[in-house]
Amino acid sequence: MNLLIAALGVLGVASSGPLIAGTLGATSVTALAIAFWRNAIGAVVMAGPVVIREPKAFGKITRREFGWSAVAAVALAFHFACFITALQLTSVAAATALVCLQSGWIAVFQLFRGTRHRWPVLVGLGIAFGGVVAITGFDMGSSPEALLGDLLALAGGALAGLYTLAGGKARQSMGTGTYTTLCYGMCAGIVAVLALFSAQPLTGFDAGGWLGIIAITVCAQLVGHTAFNHLLATMSPLLVSMIILLEIPGAAFLAAVFLNETLPAGTYAGLSLILVGLAVVVAGQRRGRPEPDQRLAGLGTD
Repeated sequence: MNLLIAALGVLGVASSGPLIAGTLGATSVTALAIAFWRNAIGAVVMAGPVVIREPKAFGKITRREFGWSAVAAVALAFHFACFITALQLTSVAAATALVCLQSGWIAVFQLFRGTRHRWPVLVGLGIAFGGVVAITGFDMGSSPEALLGDLLALAGGALAGLYTLAGGKARQSMGTGTYTTLCYGMCAGIVAVLALFSAQPLTGFDAGGWLGIIAITVCAQLVGHTAFNHLLATMSPLLVSMIILLEIPGAAFLAAVFLNETLPAGTYAGLSLILVGLAVVVAGQRRGRPEPDQRLAGLGTD
């Protein structure tokens, strides 16, 4: 059963990039509309069980919990804005790989906070960011637009790392359902404000556009992340973190099959370096003394 759940989880998160790119390319849906609706729907779905099981949970949220949740929501909102926009500028495979550097960014942030990582983590970071250089180097020579997309995806990965760290602080005393409902809800509100100022409509799309939004929300937000949250209760965090890394080749494969996306050999080499480097980082972190906020490092945002 765990193998089936893991496969569904990988398929769910790996389909995010191709589904977003396909929806943006074939419909009038805007980037911020995708970010808004997947978070708004996710907040409503997550709120249901909390309201039924613990009706007073939201009234018990402390100022500290709300503050860290707000920081996480801001980071998540700008993460989505960067990542979804990047999918309009660069390849799905490159954008997914670069945004998946979340675990690497967490390790970098922890270095600045005084954490002394074991040498495998540092080696893994070097390998992963070597892959970044390879991908951006090829895109720099081929298209300034693709390079901008790479940089936005890279920023999206850093913001995802910040979201994870802030969420880890909030989750020290909050339940999963309460935290995700609050965070997704505030994220949707922030995205709505961004859409207002950037004149990106959140409604008025055709049936195909709404179908794309629903598919993205169900596959990535609900099926993918729910599957990995379930696996964390039955499998080791190290194994779950490694399984999540399959999102990188999975997204590249789905984009090649359904979007006819082809990439230079050097870009595929960069993807491979990122995948290997992140695997070394995750393994190195799990073998050392875990930080309190490393428990969420494996959970993606896309």
